[in-house]
This record gives sequence, structure tokens and C-alpha cells, in this order.
Amino acid sequence: MGIASADQIKARWKRQVGYAKIAWAKLTDDELLESEGQVDKLVGLVQERYAITRDEASRRVRNFLAAR
Repeated sequence: MGIASADQIKARWKRQVGYAKIAWAKLTDDELLESEGQVDKLVGLVQERYAITRDEASRRVRNFLAAR
């Protein structure tokens, strides 16, 4: 299995936004779409909105992505 292209990652992320809205209701649709599945960007948003540590936000994002 090859490495996914940036376009494939973006397309997959757009499908995941619905699930992400459920997981992180404090994030806006625009924020989720703009993050485009970029892990670091998403971790930062989750950390900021939920006032948690970067490590905790990273764990939550990794778990979310692994479940999809």
C-alpha cells in the first residue's frame, strides 16, 4: 500500500469532518475543514478549545484518527 497523496488525505478528511464535529463539538465547521486533517493543527485546536495539555490533545486526536 502506497503513501496517500495530499489530495487523497484532504478528501478523506472532508468525509471525517462529520465524525470530528461529534467528537469535538467546541470546534467550528470552518476550523475542522481548515485543519484538513493536519494532525498538528488539529491537536492545537483541540488543546485550545478544551483547555487540555498538548499531550492529552495529541492522544485524543491520535485515537480519533486511528478509529476511522
